[in-house]
Amino acid sequence: MMDMEKLSYKLKQYCKPATHIDWWVSWGGVLMGCTILAAGFVFFINPYNIVPGGVYGASIVLHNLFPSIQVGTFGYMFDVPLLILSVILLGAKLGSRTLVAALITPLLMNVMSRWAYPTQEALQQLDPTKLLGGAMDMTSHLMLTCIIGAAIIGVGSGLVVRNQATTGGSDIIAMILQKYFHIRFSNAILFVDAVVVCFGLLVIGFGVGNADDASQPSWYLSLYSLISIFVISRVVAYVINGAKEDKLLFVISDKEMTELHRFILKDLDRTATCIKSSGLYTGAEKEMLFLVVSHKEVTSVKHKIKEADPRAFVVVTDAYDTFGEGWKQLPSKDELQPE
Repeated sequence: MMDMEKLSYKLKQYCKPATHIDWWVSWGGVLMGCTILAAGFVFFINPYNIVPGGVYGASIVLHNLFPSIQVGTFGYMFDVPLLILSVILLGAKLGSRTLVAALITPLLMNVMSRWAYPTQEALQQLDPTKLLGGAMDMTSHLMLTCIIGAAIIGVGSGLVVRNQATTGGSDIIAMILQKYFHIRFSNAILFVDAVVVCFGLLVIGFGVGNADDASQPSWYLSLYSLISIFVISRVVAYVINGAKEDKLLFVISDKEMTELHRFILKDLDRTATCIKSSGLYTGAEKEMLFLVVSHKEVTSVKHKIKEADPRAFVVVTDAYDTFGEGWKQLPSKDELQPE
């Protein structure tokens, strides 16, 4: 009887998050992100042999070698072993959202591909002239399809990450390289993407998967691939972090900047932190103001600083994220957990 009560209690605790709307919204965001990500590849990237690095970039290259195996299926061949390696080598704890995202994205990709192409032959060739009956053939507009596809993939990936999940893939390889070969994570990601793009250059050859098409040399596709990698990274950063329009200012002066204080408190209706400091060389006492303003307020603040002390030392930089009164609230504990 006690065992049944314990089991019932554990079950209730496990299901408790599902009673909150935020839990459903977060899961919906993961599934929507996976769907958008898959659509970006199926309709804008895969048919044109653009290789945007990562697991699915390598999958596109391998599909050119083995056309009977779809890109999504190759995605499984990479993702599943990499997730297992992350547990063995990194000791990572795989959240349910990460598992779902890593497993459902290749499935969605395969389902969309089968729906988008009318015949098995067109599906194996990923023939853009047959995509949705030829309605989405962008063979003559590779730059456009590269940018659109990369932007869509970036939005999908950003939604997945923003909802505390990942799709696995090259991030795991980068973490392994970081841990065992002491390569910085950003450099490891760059290395993995570079290897995949070079692999694509060697395998795919000339044109849109056609070695006889001399009008589109192989290095054109490599450049499109590099452009897509850049666009994806920027869009992912924007979706996760926003526009980063808040600015952080450090103002150091020898004077008592009373007018600047009044301007911040009264005109801007904000506050700041006044820190007593001293010059490293002279040892003279100085005042340092630390404040965060919106990007629209920076110019007026700089003008007021110049009025208060033309010789003030001022540093303006982006504020990665701002929490507190007058800004965003700090996230709760539940929002920081993947489950």
